Amino acid sequence: MEVAVLSQSGQSTGRTVQFNEAIFGIEPNDHAIYLDVKQYHANQRQGTHKAKERAEVSYSTKKIKKQKGTGGARAGSIKSPLFVGGGRAFGPRPRDYRFKLNKKLKQLARKSALSYKAKEKSLMVVEDFNYEAPRTKQYIAFLNQLALTNTKTLLVLPENKDNVYLSSRNIPKTNVITFNQLNTFNILNADKIVFMESAVNKLETLLSKSE
Repeated sequence: MEVAVLSQSGQSTGRTVQFNEAIFGIEPNDHAIYLDVKQYHANQRQGTHKAKERAEVSYSTKKIKKQKGTGGARAGSIKSPLFVGGGRAFGPRPRDYRFKLNKKLKQLARKSALSYKAKEKSLMVVEDFNYEAPRTKQYIAFLNQLALTNTKTLLVLPENKDNVYLSSRNIPKTNVITFNQLNTFNILNADKIVFMESAVNKLETLLSKSE
C-alpha cells in the first residue's frame, strides 16, 4: 500500500511511503483484537472497590430477639444482610483485574487493527516536524490544513517531541503518542491515524521483531 507524504500545510511533498503488507495488509484476527482491547480496559481498572460485609459493619452483636415463639424467622444479629444497614453479602473486594497476553498475540492484534484502518483508508503520512515551543494554535492550524478538525485523530511520532505533545493535549479528540506506545485500543479509537514519515519504518521494525 502506497501513501503520499504530506507537508504540514496538507500539500503533497512528491514523496510516498510504502506500507509493509505483512503489517498493514494482513487478514485481521478479530479475536486477537478483542483480547487485547479487553486487557487494555482491564489494566485501566483501579480495583479499589470495597463493601462492608457482616463482620465489618459497626453494630452490636447482641441477639435482637429470642430464637423461638415470635412467629417470624430466626435473627441472630442486626448485622445480617437481611436488615437495613446490615453488612452486604458477597460484596466486592479490592482485586487486580490485570491478566497476561502473549507478545505475539498482542502484535497480531495491532497488525489486525492497522490492517482494518488501511482498508478503510484512514492512514495518513506527514513529513517530520517539531515546534520551537508549545503552540496550541499552531497545532490547530495543522489539523485544519489536513481537514481533520472535529475528527478523532491519532498522531504517531518517531520519538518524544514534547512541544508537539504539549501543543495538542488541550485539544478535544486529539491524541499524540510515540510509535512504541501505539496499542490496539488507540488504533481502533481513532478515526484518522497520522504517521510522521520516519515513524512508519520504526513501527514496522518494532512489529517485525519476533517474526
